[in-house]
Amino acid sequence: MHRFEVWAPRARKLAVQVSSATLEMTTLAMDGPDEQGWWHLDVAEATPGSDYGYLINDDTKLYPDPRSLRQPNGVHGLSRLYDQGAFVWSEVNFKAPPLASAVIYELHIGTFTQEGTFDSAIGKLDHLTDLGVTPVELMPVASFAGDRGWGYDGVALFSVYETYGGPDALKRFVDAAHLKGLSVLLDVVYNHFGPVGNYSGMFGPYLVESHHTPWGGAVNFEDGGAHHVRRFFCDNALMWMRDYHIDGLRLDAVHGFVDRSAIHFLEQLSAEVEMLEATLARPFVLIAESDLNDPGVVTPREAGGLGMDAQWNDDFHHALFTVLNPGPTHGYYSDFGQLSQLAKTLEQNFVYDGVYSRFRNRFHGRPTRNLSQHRFVGFIQNHDQVGNQATGERILEIVGFNRARIAAALVLLAPFIPLLFQGEEWGASSPFQYFADHEEPEMALLVSEGRKREFAAFGWDPNLIPNPEKQETFERSKLKWDEVNVATHGEMMAWYRELIRLRRSTPSLNNGQPGHTHVRFDQREMWLSMERGEVIVICNLGKDELRVPVTQGKRIALKSHVDARDSDGQVILPKDSVVILL
Repeated sequence: MHRFEVWAPRARKLAVQVSSATLEMTTLAMDGPDEQGWWHLDVAEATPGSDYGYLINDDTKLYPDPRSLRQPNGVHGLSRLYDQGAFVWSEVNFKAPPLASAVIYELHIGTFTQEGTFDSAIGKLDHLTDLGVTPVELMPVASFAGDRGWGYDGVALFSVYETYGGPDALKRFVDAAHLKGLSVLLDVVYNHFGPVGNYSGMFGPYLVESHHTPWGGAVNFEDGGAHHVRRFFCDNALMWMRDYHIDGLRLDAVHGFVDRSAIHFLEQLSAEVEMLEATLARPFVLIAESDLNDPGVVTPREAGGLGMDAQWNDDFHHALFTVLNPGPTHGYYSDFGQLSQLAKTLEQNFVYDGVYSRFRNRFHGRPTRNLSQHRFVGFIQNHDQVGNQATGERILEIVGFNRARIAAALVLLAPFIPLLFQGEEWGASSPFQYFADHEEPEMALLVSEGRKREFAAFGWDPNLIPNPEKQETFERSKLKWDEVNVATHGEMMAWYRELIRLRRSTPSLNNGQPGHTHVRFDQREMWLSMERGEVIVICNLGKDELRVPVTQGKRIALKSHVDARDSDGQVILPKDSVVILL
């Protein structure tokens, strides 16, 4: 017996086809949709593994369930009933470590291994534990159209992408990660649906045209029927944590939400996740991506905020990237490029905290004041900041080996929660390019041409941009695991291990209290010193050797360059080097 239930206020009549039987559905009012628009039907013959689809009004096309738990034949095919309780878990007593202790590792299942599956990724978990990272953050795994993609065009949000292995394979991955002490975070996209395979609008007002976002009509968080749309996304979030044992979510581009409700969607989600946490006696985290520079996003609900545990800090990335890679800047990078800005974000989180932004042509952001710096995630690479380079270049290719090591030291020893992107730890040679797979030639052309126009704003030659629709764009983005310990890749790997070990073993590097980090710098000579308790990180980005007086009793604990040395109360740093003093 299975109860089919679907919210479809736009339907005058509705039927479900299970196997070969077409069965009329009913509403509580029995003569059409009730005020809420829910339809239901109990079907005795329907069991896990049964395929089904919905017939709406007089349309002869079968539509998949908006809440489908499985799409074995892609997002256009029939839905399949799936039993969430059938999987046998081994990690019944696992509890994720606190977010403040995290070193996050972001990966894309399709390119993390050559096979591109959850099961093949399990074979690399020992590499991650040896590196010293804690949460593994998966780029989106909800079902989307095509045979490859980044995952941000999901349309069947309750269904796990079959190419990666489907729902049981995701559970095997999470189970294996937990058994090795790794928690798992999942990237989810609640600001839009993908352009292909989204049939939710046939059922109800999931999107509205009264507000527009870069992806089209906004998700309906505040108009008629919004309480059901919010329920859809909250239920989705709770499902990942309850049924897949995911330890937390990263919410994509929450600045794309249009919600003027008295209780913002993020506040509602935070409260419901807290209730699930109490029910299951397991800790969960919510991390937002936001370019609003609004500390209210990560302020607790009790203090009037939205209750997210942390957010990505783009200001830190932009400030660090433009210092490492000086020269003409375009797009949002035009707001950055000074050591003073890098110093400000290290001490105060945001560069733009109520000051004028030339890129935006307005004042932007507000100060974070007394918030812990563990509310912010710092990085020099992630899927966007690599994939949104013209040809998906990584930081090592852009700034060179020595400056990439400086970047690693600042990311891993900064007051923020550090995040690494797959392959960063060994200076992977493979790029990470934007790739997609659209069957419709018109959509494929739109994506390809749109990508060129987007990069033109950054001054890049559009003829250099890889075609996202080509198979080779996807293939060249896969990691090359045979290079991990070879030559300079091995050196970089050792550097990351030592930095993570130092962070783990040094209490002052795990202090997120505001005011704990002190930065000095010289813009002309291009050096920066970051002091965090007993640890001092000194970077020489200038053209010449640098001599820095050292407080008595300090010693070099770690250095990126063999020529860095102590001498008569000074530390001598060659150009493009960094030392860590204890």
